[in-house]
Amino acid sequence: MPARELQEQLNALREQLEQNPPLSEEERANLHELMQQIELKLELESKTQDASLADGVNLAVERFEVEHPAIAGTLRNIVQALGNMGI
Repeated sequence: MPARELQEQLNALREQLEQNPPLSEEERANLHELMQQIELKLELESKTQDASLADGVNLAVERFEVEHPAIAGTLRNIVQALGNMGI
């Protein structure tokens, strides 16, 4: 079930952030905002396409890829789960 996979990836990202990786306040705020958007999407269980959400996560992947590869990997999994859900 894609929604369950997505929730698991969000939980993994939350755990990574709780380990206090060296992120700026802006980076941390951006990730929290993305997580909130994804969680809202899950709650609504909307089947409509929302390219802006996937685009935002993809941008975060690019931003964190070099300095925080674990976070970027989790974000890639989130993009995949969103795609599997048709979002």
